[in-house]
Amino acid sequence: MNYVIAVLANRIEAEAAYSQLEQEGMPMSQVSIIGDGYKTADEFGFIDPKKPARKQAKLMAMWLVPFGFIGGWLFNVSTQYQLVPAVGTLGNHVIGGLLGAVAGAMGSFFVGGGIGLSVGSGDALPYRNFLKEGKYIVVVSGAPNVTNKATRILRQLNPLNLQGYIDPTAI
Repeated sequence: MNYVIAVLANRIEAEAAYSQLEQEGMPMSQVSIIGDGYKTADEFGFIDPKKPARKQAKLMAMWLVPFGFIGGWLFNVSTQYQLVPAVGTLGNHVIGGLLGAVAGAMGSFFVGGGIGLSVGSGDALPYRNFLKEGKYIVVVSGAPNVTNKATRILRQLNPLNLQGYIDPTAI
């Protein structure tokens, strides 16, 4: 499945683009307008960047927390540092392991969540930002011949941004 996504400055331009596509014989079931009064980004399927970030953080925590515990334990064993002398040697090893686990959790949250937030959203975040600014988005999906025709039509309307995509899952 191919997509053409055009960002237009206001509702009037988006409706004009929709009408132009309709006049040119485009299958209207494959044309969507996203913006105030039309579909939302979530309804259309633009990925919320927070979802992949949470997923990445959880995946990293699954590995980093246990390894952090083992690393903290082994560090305390090798250094024989008495964090709390009153709890004895075994207690200090456990405390070292718990501190290592906390460090692993922090790493998964900051690194996994941060990378997931910046990378996991792909191009959905800029489109969400356009919508927050009050812009409208016209999306045409379909076979290459449909999207190529839509690109020619939309290019004539001078959109703020015009971009084509090929869905990698459809290949």
